[in-house]
Amino acid sequence: MAESTSKLDREFLRSALTLASRPEIDHLLLVSDYPLSADDLRGRSLRRKLIYAVTGDNLARDLREEGFRAVVIPAYDYSRTERTKVALVAAASLFQPRDVVLCVTGHRRAIDTMFKVQVGGEETDEALSVEALRLPPEFDPQVVEKVLALALAIGQEGFEGHPVGTILVLGDSIAVLEKSKQLTINPFQGISESERNILDPRIEEAVKNFSVLDGAFVIREDGVVLAAGRYLQSGGPDELRIPLGLGARHAAAALMTATTRAIAVVVSQTSGTVRIFRSGEIIFELHQSKRRI
Repeated sequence: MAESTSKLDREFLRSALTLASRPEIDHLLLVSDYPLSADDLRGRSLRRKLIYAVTGDNLARDLREEGFRAVVIPAYDYSRTERTKVALVAAASLFQPRDVVLCVTGHRRAIDTMFKVQVGGEETDEALSVEALRLPPEFDPQVVEKVLALALAIGQEGFEGHPVGTILVLGDSIAVLEKSKQLTINPFQGISESERNILDPRIEEAVKNFSVLDGAFVIREDGVVLAAGRYLQSGGPDELRIPLGLGARHAAAALMTATTRAIAVVVSQTSGTVRIFRSGEIIFELHQSKRRI
């Protein structure tokens, strides 16, 4: 039975690579920590289409040194669909409107799942749409990717074994600061900008630790963390279009993004779900399969 399954896995992968070789496919997004072999690529014009989504910085660096495109996604245990959505977010800056992306993933070495996504296409499944994440040029794609990864980490790990929720507001920071107020002492005040950029691993840990504070983080488009513990006003139901059951944290994110050019990444304390708000609406959702808390 194991040998039969292995043969089936290989046949599935060959079929996916054959499909990806077709001229209608612009990108092949491989969500796996197991790169394709030279034999897999031989005879196929896939190298320029291939984008790896891997969970290790070292592996991504090695792939880039070999001339491949590679993005890094968190190594958490979530479903294949959610893993693909995270990879699409991480790779969003590599796509153009109307591009067709073939996404393949699976379990360990076995590739068993495939999605076809057209960027901005009307027929695209809303759950896999990346058009809404094509942010204005002032947003650094690396910063957006890092903020999303941090939100997933907070949703998965919480703080010292306890679930926490938070809001990370990114962009249009002057307007966001004007429309919010400080609830507690700002732990990032007085620190040089070079030492409080979200791309710095030391700041990553600080954001995780300060996620227990009431209020939101305010982050500039280039990744500089301006404040934590900011109070965002939430609007009434007539002003917002959010699903029933979501609380004040989501309402506050909706109102702030409706009245500024910022986006807000919200971590639900109850479920660990990560939602991205833009222009007052949810444009993306990532559901955790298993939490570590």
